[in-house]
Amino acid sequence: MPISRRGSGVVPAIRALASQVHPVFMLPPVACSLFGGVLAGAFAPLAGVLHTTAIFAAVYTAHVKDGYVDFHVRGEDDDHPLTERGCKRALAASTGLFFACLAGLWLAVGFGAVALTLPTWLVAYHHAPQLDTNPVTATTGYPLGIALAILGGYYAQAGALGAVPVAFAAVFLVLLSGVKVIDDAQDYDYDRSIDKRTVAVALGPERARTAAYALMATALVLVVGFAALAVFPPSSVAATAGFGAVAVVARRADPTLATMLLVRGSYVFLALLLVAVWFRPLA
Repeated sequence: MPISRRGSGVVPAIRALASQVHPVFMLPPVACSLFGGVLAGAFAPLAGVLHTTAIFAAVYTAHVKDGYVDFHVRGEDDDHPLTERGCKRALAASTGLFFACLAGLWLAVGFGAVALTLPTWLVAYHHAPQLDTNPVTATTGYPLGIALAILGGYYAQAGALGAVPVAFAAVFLVLLSGVKVIDDAQDYDYDRSIDKRTVAVALGPERARTAAYALMATALVLVVGFAALAVFPPSSVAATAGFGAVAVVARRADPTLATMLLVRGSYVFLALLLVAVWFRPLA
């Protein structure tokens, strides 16, 4: 039985497996793993590669499992490039890669790195069909993975946690939870028709939109507060201006365009925070 639903052979199989790599959603977790390492100061390449690869494998697992459940189990999607057997093989491969990296982290860093990295796979694997049916867990799954990537990336380098990575993890958890609410609102009509309780379905589109921007505003206030308390460098406030400008434009857009703008705005937000922490231009 072939891996691809669009032909047999090596090339269709590779294309089907590669189709589950979604750069827009995979780049932020991997970047946040590296960002956590940057926060630690010194950077050990082996630990960094092990952790970023583990994060990549976890997100890949989430995409494959989500597609498998939505197409082969629930019958919600109209199409999927992988056969049922292909999905299971891809899940086995990504899971094997993840746990190989986990073993490497245990040997190179210690149990703490494992404890902070393992939950990323647990959240990824159980997103569908367990976590995506509840408004809270459906919203916070991806942001929690981002937060854990920051914490794990930091621990992989420093061998401990500190106030700065915990603060950054909290900011991204809140900010991206708001973005995820907007993202889920794109599928409001369909989700409502199948009784899938996202925040938009539970609260209604308008109240969900208000809640989403309230979460994002809270995250920006947290950045300013942490800068005032000297947890963040003063220049990190510039990141709030960058993302805030994007959010103002997105506020008037439909959910699809707003999601595109906010996801890319989060890239700008991360980049500005990275500059603030790494170069400390106002120090």
